[in-house]
Amino acid sequence: MLMCWCMENGLLRTPPMGWVPWERFRCNTNCANDPDNCISEKLIKAMADRLVEDGWKALGYKYVNLDDCWAAKKRDSQGRLQPDPDRFPSGIKALADYVHSKGLKFGIYSDLGNATCAGYPGTTLKTIETDAQTFASWGVDMLKLDGCFSDVATKAAGYPKMSAALNKTGRPIAFSCSWPAYEGGLPPKVNYTLLGKICNLWRNYKDIEDSWDSLFHIIEWYGNNQDMLQPAAGPGRWNDPDMLILGDFGLSLEQSKVQVALWAILAAPFFMSCNLRTISDDAKDLLQNPLLLYIDQDPRGIQGRRIYKSSHFEVWRRPLVRGQFALAVLNTGTDGTPRPFVTALELLAISGCASGYKAYDVLEKRFMGTLKASDPLNYHVPPTGVALLFLRPLC
Repeated sequence: MLMCWCMENGLLRTPPMGWVPWERFRCNTNCANDPDNCISEKLIKAMADRLVEDGWKALGYKYVNLDDCWAAKKRDSQGRLQPDPDRFPSGIKALADYVHSKGLKFGIYSDLGNATCAGYPGTTLKTIETDAQTFASWGVDMLKLDGCFSDVATKAAGYPKMSAALNKTGRPIAFSCSWPAYEGGLPPKVNYTLLGKICNLWRNYKDIEDSWDSLFHIIEWYGNNQDMLQPAAGPGRWNDPDMLILGDFGLSLEQSKVQVALWAILAAPFFMSCNLRTISDDAKDLLQNPLLLYIDQDPRGIQGRRIYKSSHFEVWRRPLVRGQFALAVLNTGTDGTPRPFVTALELLAISGCASGYKAYDVLEKRFMGTLKASDPLNYHVPPTGVALLFLRPLC
């Protein structure tokens, strides 16, 4: 008899959006001295409140996800994962209920190994079904399954097994797999056909850090390997270049624009990892840009591609519904002055509408007029900056 590992959950037909604590709050468990910023039910509730009250939920930011460091150091007497009793005194079920009462979804983290990356109890091959049932009983809507303290054989057996176990619970739980990131992210070690059948999204590459260097290396890795990565993505199965670091400490405003623009072109999940209580107006304005989110959430789900690269510039293009396009022009230079970039739509393989295209500067929120395929397109792009264009055909 053939065994089907398919997720069959119908979830995440567009990239998921929400908030996660890891990049901003890491594994801060010092609630005695830092009660407002430690990994705790207080922090999760506060971020859920902010998603609702500050307009994030209305724009599609629906998931509030725990990452590592939420668990107690030992399983309970019945072999089940349990939360740290001091930091999560009400329990995970009550926390999920609170998140759900706000009209949001709740996600949790585990690790397919003997321990999580931070040293908390992991999910082993023997505990997969128990853990899946536990998560379902708590009302979990998404599981991120990491891969620290594991080996190749365990991952090959465990990720499909967890997919099947989640299906078996009867609760729709989106499945985020870190499997590819631990196998170099590329075929033949990574089988993206299989991943598309068992996971809703997956981390491909290194963890993002709060720096331009880290962000740029991720962008380049996606561009350099797009022939293998781009076909794997689509509705219900997304490449995940990791969380958004806007509103933290390491990026300038122009570099923050680069991340949101390229993540939208890549059809990437939009998971913020910042302090929503203190986020700057500039970062909030970028992350709440309706046209930017429209591009990211395009229902065709086609991941964009890098179509041009020179010593200073890259052009990325994404086809959207109804003959629309998004274009990102990235200046990779670091020489301190905006650099001119001149092209035409026909040179970027956008010429299907003889009447032309309405052009919008997405991040500057301005209408640029109507462009025909042969009209010059002239931009001055700041160093480590980007221009993001949205093109709507008049045909």
